[in-house]
Amino acid sequence: MFHRRKKILKKNSLCLCVTYHGFLFVWFFFQLKAGHDGENVGNCPFCQRLFMVLWLKGVRFTVTTVDMRKKPEELKDLAPGTNPPFLLYNGTLKTDFIKIEEFLETTLAPPRYPHLSPRYKESFDVGADIFAKFSAFIKNSPNNAFHEKALLREFKRLDDYLNTPLQDELDQNISVSKRKFLDGNRLTLADCNLLPKLHVIKVAAKKYCDFEIPAQFTGVWRYLQNAYEREEFSQTCPADIEIEKVYLSVAKRN
Repeated sequence: MFHRRKKILKKNSLCLCVTYHGFLFVWFFFQLKAGHDGENVGNCPFCQRLFMVLWLKGVRFTVTTVDMRKKPEELKDLAPGTNPPFLLYNGTLKTDFIKIEEFLETTLAPPRYPHLSPRYKESFDVGADIFAKFSAFIKNSPNNAFHEKALLREFKRLDDYLNTPLQDELDQNISVSKRKFLDGNRLTLADCNLLPKLHVIKVAAKKYCDFEIPAQFTGVWRYLQNAYEREEFSQTCPADIEIEKVYLSVAKRN
């Protein structure tokens, strides 16, 4: 799907430049912002979201790493004064990652590329607050009982949704859903949004708050296990150390 090699950016290229906490990538050839070691993938759930979208679309691309502490001149030429993520297309600059995702979904469309939009609006809505609750939880550790309860409520909401059969499962006469992902058995934009955040929560909360997603949330664990089996997710995840380094400063404040 993608290859690693050195590549020089050109102004007439179709460019999707995305920070990957240490990485920068470009549509058709990606320059990924390197992690703390200047080489491996860093932590940025929003950029991983776009990386997953492109992988699921089946776009062929090349990956190279860039140390963003030494901002490359070609990046400055492409979008002066702008930091990634951004999309430069036909001279038009897009800097909002949601707008970039919308652009990719409408531009990389059938019949050549699959649609990734979920069928059910609830698939997008169900995890909307979970990352904010996690952020409040880790910022207030160790005196965070209130925020832990708030985070657990969001996990319960997600678990209930994942275990409740979708409309198209009702004819199977089942009481608990068996689907793999939020919207069914295929990964959608909803998963590209939520899964990178869940991975960060899983790693950082365990490291700094001794918190693990409760085993009773069987739907959440089924979801994560199925996701880690997909290379579009597992191969775009940063190493645990990258996440831990990002949240180290947050944990040290407490």
